[in-house]
Amino acid sequence: MIFSEIATEMNTKIQNDEQITVDIELEDGKNVTCAVLIVLTVNEKDYIVLLPLDEHGQNNDGNVWFYQFIQKSKDDEPELGYIEDDDEYEAVADAFDEYLDDVEFDELIDAEPED
Repeated sequence: MIFSEIATEMNTKIQNDEQITVDIELEDGKNVTCAVLIVLTVNEKDYIVLLPLDEHGQNNDGNVWFYQFIQKSKDDEPELGYIEDDDEYEAVADAFDEYLDDVEFDELIDAEPED
């Protein structure tokens, strides 16, 4: 899996156990705090994968949200954009599934054999 420079920087922070959250305002005016899971690069564009959290900081349903991740330079504040194209959304979902498969495979490889 190939990541852009911005995605790599964000993902390094996440891998170093830096808890990154963002607040999303929904159409009904409700704010939802989301944990950032990863920033993926698909077709040379960055996408953020968010895990919505309840008021206790938990996620009980396992659903994730995908948004475009737009950051013009390292000094600019990132912006989130909607993914309106179904094919684009499917490509991001497939990339996230591939990422999950890679993580699961790495965990199997890294697991120490039992004696």
